[in-house]
Amino acid sequence: MVELDRVKQSAAVLKINVLKSGTDKYIHTAQIDKPGYIEFLKIILDDEIAYRQQKKMTSLLKRAHLPADNNLDKYDFSHYNGISKLEMKQLRELVWMENCYNLVLMGPPGVGKTYLAAGLVHDAAKTGYKSYFKTMEEIIEILKLKDISGKALNAYKSLLKADLIAIDDIMLFPMKKSDAVSFFNLINALHGMCSLIITPNKSQKDLAETLDDEVVASALLDNLLFKC
Repeated sequence: MVELDRVKQSAAVLKINVLKSGTDKYIHTAQIDKPGYIEFLKIILDDEIAYRQQKKMTSLLKRAHLPADNNLDKYDFSHYNGISKLEMKQLRELVWMENCYNLVLMGPPGVGKTYLAAGLVHDAAKTGYKSYFKTMEEIIEILKLKDISGKALNAYKSLLKADLIAIDDIMLFPMKKSDAVSFFNLINALHGMCSLIITPNKSQKDLAETLDDEVVASALLDNLLFKC
């Protein structure tokens, strides 16, 4: 038992999670199945890799802050809203993310823009990408509070390190010039480093009119619509 405890302690020090918690199971497996030395080591290492991958995926999905409805496997193609099965398949392959392309999901309320955006964030997180789903209101709040709130600052830093950010209800309401400038600075910092999904209800012209500065509006839209 002393030697077994030492194995568990060593596994804990080395952070081999499956061996730390499942030493007895692996010993039993070795006694019953009698695998070769290399095969036995491979079993433990494969289990540890699978454990870490699952743990990472769970963490990424939790941090993505997804709405409840995000499973694109349940997408209803009988309700046509401009996305074909082939287009959906291509979007879910996430090839567009490799070169930091952006997606603009434009349309009136009720056509499934939020659902599609959340589903793609879900797929990206499961694949291992740092992905976030945020409303425009949440983004503006983070930008306003990041200099006075540690929580907001951490959220802001996470956005800067993201691989994909979906911004729902983007510029749905008129924005103050100071908020627009802060938002532009964020988008400019992410430019070419992160893919964006935006879900506007308005045309490009109408989006520009929600901002209080024509120059900022033009520069912001140029960045958002770059590589779409």
